[in-house]
Amino acid sequence: MLSIALSRLAIGRRGGGAGQPAAAAAAAAAAGMGPGGACWRGGGVPGGFKRWLSSSAPAPRVCVVGSGPAGFYTAQHILKHHGGARVDIYEKLPVPFGLVRFGVAPDHPEVKNVINAFTQTARSERCAYYGNVTVGRDVTVAELRQAYHAVVLSYGAEDNRVLGIPGENLSGVYSARAFVGWYNGLPENRDLKPDLSCETALILGHGNVALDVARILLSPLHLLRKTDITDSSLAALACSKVKRVWLVGRRGPLQVAFTIKELREMINLPGARPVLNPADFTGLENAIKDAPRPRKRLTELLIKTALEKPGEKMMEAQAAAAQAAAPREWGLKFQRSPQEVLPTADGRRARGIRMALTRLEGLGDSAKAVPTGDVEELECGLVLSSIGYRSLPLDPAVPFDTQRGVIPNSSGRVEGVPGLYCSGWVKRGPTGVIITTMNDSFDTAQSVLEDLQLGVLDVSTSREGFGAVESILHSRGVRPVSFSDWEKIDAAEVARGKAAGKPREKIVDPQEMLRLISH
Repeated sequence: MLSIALSRLAIGRRGGGAGQPAAAAAAAAAAGMGPGGACWRGGGVPGGFKRWLSSSAPAPRVCVVGSGPAGFYTAQHILKHHGGARVDIYEKLPVPFGLVRFGVAPDHPEVKNVINAFTQTARSERCAYYGNVTVGRDVTVAELRQAYHAVVLSYGAEDNRVLGIPGENLSGVYSARAFVGWYNGLPENRDLKPDLSCETALILGHGNVALDVARILLSPLHLLRKTDITDSSLAALACSKVKRVWLVGRRGPLQVAFTIKELREMINLPGARPVLNPADFTGLENAIKDAPRPRKRLTELLIKTALEKPGEKMMEAQAAAAQAAAPREWGLKFQRSPQEVLPTADGRRARGIRMALTRLEGLGDSAKAVPTGDVEELECGLVLSSIGYRSLPLDPAVPFDTQRGVIPNSSGRVEGVPGLYCSGWVKRGPTGVIITTMNDSFDTAQSVLEDLQLGVLDVSTSREGFGAVESILHSRGVRPVSFSDWEKIDAAEVARGKAAGKPREKIVDPQEMLRLISH
């Protein structure tokens, strides 16, 4: 689904886009712009608009903070639709691509193909990449604003939402974000060492990340060995005793957030069988009659998996027998809200979880889970919390809504700070798939282009861009990593992977990355 969606790089906002001033729309029409401002450099522009490539006008310098999908799509759109703009991308890690590298599951290589497009953008003569630079510490946002005509914050969500319940900090309790970072080689999570010595794991959450984690925990090793999962996590999974995974959600089957592709993968996972309670799904056929098609298809697959009797059809008899003999199992539990992680007798480790049973008030996606007063305990030695990611404030100079975990903005324009923009999760919250971020980033890029065209951004005076930032970084002992440096790291990872029969073996230590490129 994602790989198909990613191939459709539809550019620009329809009809000028939400929030575009009428004057801008009129000016766009006068300038002969197509939808989304596709032709800003055309000759014979009426109304005295300068050609963007005019030698007399300084090139607009744009800085993007963050090299994940939001950062690269923002840069891509600006470069494509403004023939004179120069874009510099800053990243705190030495290596680029954000959640495409560190979030997408290792057994989903097709989703990572978007890296090819990002690489083309980074190789553009009007684009530069500077890794190993932490904005807010190595260089401030105010310093970037001095050096560039526009600054776009696309740094994503580097934290996770907390459960806020007793026992959350016991050994054996991890955020799904940290667990995903661990098996994907995110440097900050390389020393996680999750304890996989128990038989039952419990994942709190019913989204795609929860299914990813369950699938990695239960996947046969021979499948994982062919992926770019890190060597150390593969070794830990080889010794794992986990054979049962429960995915628990506060609401019901009609409110699950995962998609059908991920569910189907889980149902068809070799060596693992789904354990779904038929009572959770009876009568749902009527409830989904008028549901949107994706929700309807997803629920129909859940119903079919839960209610179909094994071997009902001759063709399915063998599959049913194989599933019944599967050594591992997973299941979905609904209308349960975590109250407390229960400790072992010595008070140090998780041994289970107490959950409040809930009932639903309201219908569909807006239904709310309300405690019934009943509770239930479930034994498990591993608890993974997959209840969402959370953005953090970057710099005191940038407004931040701590309640919503976003930078307050209008179409990506940061409120009260002209020339400062945001895109991706830090703009809208940590929701959606890569194509959602793509459209969101194009929307922000379009705001930058409009502000350049209308003169909101003053480009009459040139800005130094990286020239100014480089001297700041040098004075602070920071050595930025270029895209060609990254390509050396990339080549080393691919070579190591080839020796092990994998697509790559990720280097997880930033110091090792820096040593490698300094030779």
